[in-house]
Formats: sequence, structure tokens, C-alpha cells
Amino acid sequence: MTGPRTTPTVVPTMLYEDAPAAIDWLCAAFGFESHLVVAGEPGTIAHAQLTYGNGMIMLGSASNEYGSLIKPPALLGGVGSHSVFVIVPDADEHHDRALAAGAKTISQPRDQDYGGRGYGCTDPEGHLWYFGTYDPWAAT
Repeated sequence: MTGPRTTPTVVPTMLYEDAPAAIDWLCAAFGFESHLVVAGEPGTIAHAQLTYGNGMIMLGSASNEYGSLIKPPALLGGVGSHSVFVIVPDADEHHDRALAAGAKTISQPRDQDYGGRGYGCTDPEGHLWYFGTYDPWAAT
């Protein structure tokens, strides 16, 4: 494959204890947009898709069918098994927005040796996120 794709072929998926609240928070704090939300049992989400640019994440409630296979960090002593990287136009502005919404900064915005500027944070349920201007698809 050459050149950037316009349709993502890898979509990170995660579970939240309070998925309805997570959807609201991820949209307000990180700038995601709700693409599809399928309610489950009362107060739960069976499946949701949130977009950012041409990227997407999927999420659901920890009580769904995959809850026995993966867990939110809060149910694992605060440790996650992955992080998500999102390309943003301005890492400092994005950091300020996320911090104001309650994200916990793991690393302050800084320039990277490999290019771009970025920062790391966790959401209210402890999922690790990294946001930066580095675009691995850009011509080097």
C-alpha cells in the first residue's frame, strides 16, 4: 500500500464501566463525535462508534459479551494493556481542552525527536491516550 488511506482499517476498541458517561466525556474532552450508539441493558452501551477526523474508536460497557476477555483499567488496578494515538492539529490546545475536562496528564506537551509535538493523558476510567501532531502517513 502506498500513500495515506482515507478509510481506517484498524479501529481500537475498549470497554468502560460507565460507557454512556465515557461517550459524553470523550466527545467533550477529546473532540470525538458520536457516529453510532447502540444501547444495551438499561444504563449500558452494547456498541458505540466515535470518530475523530477519518479515525474511529469503538467502545461498549464492561458488562457486554467481551467483558470476560478484556477489562477497563479501573478493574485491573489502574493498569491498561494498550494506548491509543490520535493525530491532532494542535497538541497544546488539545491538551488544555482535555485537562480542563478532567483528563490526567501523563506527559506534558513536548516536541518529539522523531517529529511532531504531543502529550499523554488518561481519561476518567484510566485508559491511556496519546495526542500529537506527528503524522506517520506524511511523506518523510
